[in-house]
Amino acid sequence: MGVVNVTPDSFSDGGRWFDTTTAVKHGLDLVAQGADLIDVGGESTRPGATRVDEAEELKRVIPVVRGLAAEGVTISVDTMRASVAEQSLAAGAALVNDVSGGLADPAMIPVVAAAGAPFVVMHWRGFLEGGNIKGVYADVVAEVAEELHARVEAVLEGGIAADRVIVDPGLGFSKGAGHDLALLAHLDRVLALGHPVLVAASRKRFLGHVLAGPDGAPPPARERDAATAAVSALAAQAGAWAVRVHEVRATADAVRVTRAIAQARTADTTPPEPGAHGAEGAR
Repeated sequence: MGVVNVTPDSFSDGGRWFDTTTAVKHGLDLVAQGADLIDVGGESTRPGATRVDEAEELKRVIPVVRGLAAEGVTISVDTMRASVAEQSLAAGAALVNDVSGGLADPAMIPVVAAAGAPFVVMHWRGFLEGGNIKGVYADVVAEVAEELHARVEAVLEGGIAADRVIVDPGLGFSKGAGHDLALLAHLDRVLALGHPVLVAASRKRFLGHVLAGPDGAPPPARERDAATAAVSALAAQAGAWAVRVHEVRATADAVRVTRAIAQARTADTTPPEPGAHGAEGAR
């Protein structure tokens, strides 16, 4: 999942793709580099970001969705507003990626259910205008899994089909670096919920924490792509459905290598056919 932020203030690339024509071109470039779908968002969800109004979000997102759809690109829309989701789906988006899991806008679940679209349910504890709120856990893996399970149940009760639900552990949202690393280390607990899992680790603060120099200063967000690719490979190996990234080529390559190694492992454990070269060589 390649990221196209149509915003002036996203944490890693704010303003770079704010113009519609530039944003559409960037989305097409990400597809050419190996993205299977493009996630278009018009509102930054970084800690401390101020929400944009509905009209501005629609103005940013809909032309880009329409432009990419016209080129045959599979699109997800990254929004917490039902109106933006509804109009994006009408403009050609295929999937709704709501970081609030439908909690920010009560109309979101009915809109997605009526459209029959896939829906990403992310672990979310509230808006982050005040910083990294409610990030206290006794057992982050167990609590995130439990809270995601409860949210999925609410989404299913709201009419979204079980085979349309995708879950996201919400790395960086009300979580510190240790929390994010623990969730990645125990991704199997999220997979055990029984739904496809989206991992969105790209360029996030916990990677900056891991990569910090001797003085404790993290590298800039755009210098965390190699680390992102490493997480992508590990997530793919663990069974993630998709990884959401800003720089696609390195992650696409990492995932391809992960798949090739998994296939080689399967081949190594498959008994040779009678008369096959391996059996002959054993004589």
